[in-house]
Amino acid sequence: MVELELSSTVKIHPVVNVSRIHRYIGQVEGQRKEQLAPVIIEGEKEWEVERILNKQRVRGKDKYLVHWKGFMVESDTWEGRENFKNTQ
Repeated sequence: MVELELSSTVKIHPVVNVSRIHRYIGQVEGQRKEQLAPVIIEGEKEWEVERILNKQRVRGKDKYLVHWKGFMVESDTWEGRENFKNTQ
């Protein structure tokens, strides 16, 4: 177990399992992934999902942590099931 030093404004438990700690490897110039152009479906821009990284329940609804194809980890977002109507 590891205890994190957090700001008093962060409202999470400061003790985590060491297996949850990963070294941050920032984006290095020249190693940037090429962002793919969005696909236009029904007049709206959409991007391809590379993989689902995690799932959590928020207020009774499932949310998924999405890694978008062609984007860096910093662009991962939490999305609701309603945003996956055009995915497999």
